[in-house]
Amino acid sequence: MEETLIAVNILVGDRNYRLKVKPSDEEQLRKTIKLVNSKLLEFKTHFAGKDMQDYIAMVLIWLATEQPVSVLANEDYKELNQKIKSIEQLITENL
Repeated sequence: MEETLIAVNILVGDRNYRLKVKPSDEEQLRKTIKLVNSKLLEFKTHFAGKDMQDYIAMVLIWLATEQPVSVLANEDYKELNQKIKSIEQLITENL
């Protein structure tokens, strides 16, 4: 039986997004968003950028390149990558 999707409100940078996720994925999504927002703040304080889009791009590059090889090979990385693509698409659509 498929899990029913639940609505989750997340904040990425300075924008709110409403996503529908499986209840079993909610905790991982929230951890990912916490990591993304933490990195956004870090990059904002250390690097010059024009707007939030610049910092989001920096975080995406960091996520794609700085993670340990064991994480990249892990199945969770594939799910995380898909979620990042979904978030990136939402951001692009809302600009």
